[in-house]
Amino acid sequence: MSVIDVSEATFEREVIERSASQPVVVDFWAQWCGPCRALGPLLERAAAEREGKVTLAKLETDANPALAQAFGIRGIPAVKAFKDGRVVSEFVGAQGREAVERFFDALVPSEADQLVASGSEEDLRRALELQPGRADAALQLARMLIARGEREAASQLLEPVSGSFQADGLAARLQLEADGELAEAFAALDAGELEQGLEQLLAALPSADGRRDQIRRVIVGELDALGPEHPLAQSTRRRLAAALY
Repeated sequence: MSVIDVSEATFEREVIERSASQPVVVDFWAQWCGPCRALGPLLERAAAEREGKVTLAKLETDANPALAQAFGIRGIPAVKAFKDGRVVSEFVGAQGREAVERFFDALVPSEADQLVASGSEEDLRRALELQPGRADAALQLARMLIARGEREAASQLLEPVSGSFQADGLAARLQLEADGELAEAFAALDAGELEQGLEQLLAALPSADGRRDQIRRVIVGELDALGPEHPLAQSTRRRLAAALY
């Protein structure tokens, strides 16, 4: 069932506990509220189209004032999405169909999301058919191709990807490796010796000439994979900036 009515007595079970297994969208509404009556059918349609993936819970605020107060409801309609027992997304006021669809789409994994999560080569290729240039799919698939020696195919796969430091870094590494450059640094990275590998890449910058930007891209890609809070990423970022500027 994609649409249920909830109350203060059933909210914990039907919303909080249920949200551990799938998103639950709660529609805080009232009988007298005109915008609520306009929004309700759009919410119900969106939930029905995602049957089994998301539940719409309708809560009448006049009959359940304690819950309305607990969640700070000051205007209706108010819509809150729950995952793992907490609010992850919300909006207030009537919305059009497109806005409602986007709200639900952000909660429920798309077909491409599910294919990427699968991680098989067939599914990754299908994900890229659905969303050409999708970075996470292209990265996983490119690494598979590299592992079996199909480096040219991996380079071509990464070409249309934009906005991904890791994809850009891997593409730059493939270019450098094709020229026989920095084999020791890349071997260290592959062995998990990140600090040593990054040290060698940094050391190569002063005399890199036309390869400086490629080396920079490789380093930035590795730092992006580490995350901004990683101590090695923070120290290397400072050293990279000093070496370049």
